[in-house]
Amino acid sequence: MKEFFKVKELDQVFKYIPDFIQVENERVSLPETTGRVLAEDIVSGHDLPDFSRSTMDGYAVSASSTFGASEGNPAYLTVIGSIAMGESPGLSIGPGETCRISTGGMLPGGSDSVVMIEHTEIIDKTTIEVYKSVAPGQHVVLAGEDIKNGEVILSSGMMLRSQETGLLAAFGKENVNVFKKPVVGIISTGDEVVPVDQKPGPGQIRDVNSYTLSGFVKTAGCVPVMYGIVEDDYHALYAKCYKALNDSDVVLISGGSSVGTRDFTIDVLSNLPDAGILVHGVSISPGKPTILARAKEKAIWGLPGHIVSAMVVFKMVVQPFIEHIAGISSQYSDRAMFTARLSRNLSSAQGRTDFVRVRLNKNDGKLWAEPILGKSGLINTMVKADGLIKIDTNTEGLDKGTIVEVIPLLI
Repeated sequence: MKEFFKVKELDQVFKYIPDFIQVENERVSLPETTGRVLAEDIVSGHDLPDFSRSTMDGYAVSASSTFGASEGNPAYLTVIGSIAMGESPGLSIGPGETCRISTGGMLPGGSDSVVMIEHTEIIDKTTIEVYKSVAPGQHVVLAGEDIKNGEVILSSGMMLRSQETGLLAAFGKENVNVFKKPVVGIISTGDEVVPVDQKPGPGQIRDVNSYTLSGFVKTAGCVPVMYGIVEDDYHALYAKCYKALNDSDVVLISGGSSVGTRDFTIDVLSNLPDAGILVHGVSISPGKPTILARAKEKAIWGLPGHIVSAMVVFKMVVQPFIEHIAGISSQYSDRAMFTARLSRNLSSAQGRTDFVRVRLNKNDGKLWAEPILGKSGLINTMVKADGLIKIDTNTEGLDKGTIVEVIPLLI
């Protein structure tokens, strides 16, 4: 009989994260950067903007020329010209002078602000009234106000969003270095598992886990590769794991992680090249019978067969490892969380970390987290869930109305 596994605390498992090497990097063109992990620091080569410009249609002025202006006591300014978009001013503003300027236009010398056109009145071709004073810097963006020359504008290890791609464009970065997307091999195990296009017979189930995990892998910014279903046979599972190990950066094995006479996962993982079992059991619920092994310096995970357990383990345990391997810096890897009030009392067993599925509801202007209770084989509980809440190891439960952090289950 196999020895029962010894569970590790979640923080003990996370200590293994630095042991795994990150993927190599590659150079991609600007349109390909969104959703990729930056592999270099980007330093600005000039101020942004590199000239002071107007943010309004109006008149460029020295703010002091408008001080005290009001509808009852307007300031009279002399118009000495106009500035169009995309041209360099050929004039300079003196006290009591102004020039017409469009949004985005370059401020002329001597000016430090813009009066909105709505706050002026044309008296004649060379004179306007100003009915509202402006402060220095009002309605303008000064040179270097956004970003200074020589500033680190983007750091290695950050996931590039559309706004970062736009910033790269602003500095003319046509190509940048990014980390390659990790390839994650997915293997489903069990004599009872059949392909999705096959009608299950008595005691059989369709292969839900491969497709669910594939979706989670894509959401994490990686490339999933499904290796299909492997029966409960040592040699068949070893051959599939060996291939996945050679072709992937991370391997996920769904099922076969618990203690049982037909579970060969531990035996297979122990015998892979340069292999070692790091974790066999994590003190969380759901997801206790989770395996982490290292072979050829790569992470191989044995995930529970129950679908909810597999999803929760991926989200809360596996994903931080994948983010590290993908090159994401720890300062950028924190998941977006928000707070809500617990809608009911919730009990928890001490000695383990519980992850509870919750549905979000808004009532009386407050956001409430409603626990969705159910067994780890019920996929509908995850379909109904908007997020997860964490109950720590030394907490017996949470009271109704407690402010909890919700970890969103995003697309």
